[in-house]
Amino acid sequence: MKQVREGSAVSKAFRAALPLTLPILAGFLFLGISYGFLMTSKGFPIIYPLAMSALIFAGSMEFVTVELLLSAFDPLGALVLTLMVNARHLFYGLAMLPRFRGTGWKKPYLIFGMCDETFALISSSKEPPGVDRGWFMFFITLLNHAYWVGGAVAGAVLGNLARFDARGLEFVLTAMFAVLFIDQWMRTKTHSPALIGLTASLVCLLVFGPDHFIIPSMVLIVAAFAIADQTLGRHRKDQGDPEETGASA
Repeated sequence: MKQVREGSAVSKAFRAALPLTLPILAGFLFLGISYGFLMTSKGFPIIYPLAMSALIFAGSMEFVTVELLLSAFDPLGALVLTLMVNARHLFYGLAMLPRFRGTGWKKPYLIFGMCDETFALISSSKEPPGVDRGWFMFFITLLNHAYWVGGAVAGAVLGNLARFDARGLEFVLTAMFAVLFIDQWMRTKTHSPALIGLTASLVCLLVFGPDHFIIPSMVLIVAAFAIADQTLGRHRKDQGDPEETGASA
């Protein structure tokens, strides 16, 4: 009976997670195919996009890694570049720690499989009534991971069958981030977080240049959010907000 109940819980979580990930499927297949094409156009065999998409699973870094593999051996430079490109995941991880509590053996994979799209889905979606939270987040992560790996492998296979000019394919990732930003902007009524991010990034871009602005931007954004949160908290306390004063409604 216990196995039957566990099987039912897993099935319900999968059915709840699948519809939410279908928009990611469309985007990841296109991006993954572009990445697979790019890898084969640079002369890499299929095993490279397969292994990199499965084990790295960081779309922007995977595109960057193509050039790293073709350039002179520089492990320190690769480490610094990786930290710069994926620094945002530090903040994703901190935000997700409370939600990942109590997920047992799934937690390491949830941490590994966190990407921009998975973070957006998990942070903005709540499991339906009767659906296990851990399995729900697990299947969102697993499905998105599978979409990316499948797209990369499909692109590598197609790239071996058809040759074409791959210049400009790296830009598809930038286009995807732009679409995600616009989608989040249209879904929310308060745009101040987005405006803080844009302003901080633009200031750091002008001050530090395009090669060194990412980490300063992250630091400035976090500092701005912390100041805004403290200011808002004090304002609520002064206004007697029950959430801040602990008073009952």
